[in-house]
Amino acid sequence: MPQQQIDVNQLNQAKANVTLTQSLLSQAIEKSSSDPTLAMEAIKQATNEIAQAQTAVSQVQSAFLTQQAE
Repeated sequence: MPQQQIDVNQLNQAKANVTLTQSLLSQAIEKSSSDPTLAMEAIKQATNEIAQAQTAVSQVQSAFLTQQAE
């Protein structure tokens, strides 16, 4: 059986999304009382980054499971 390959590029992209999410959430916390509008925008962007990270991880997981089934 050939060894399964994991798409490291997609995992690195997910990691970058998570890192950006951390920064955005920190910004939202810092701005929560002084600029609620900016805080909400940071939260919206963080939500988008989380979704992108989840998609990338799910794609890697799906490809890996498909390879295992072959």
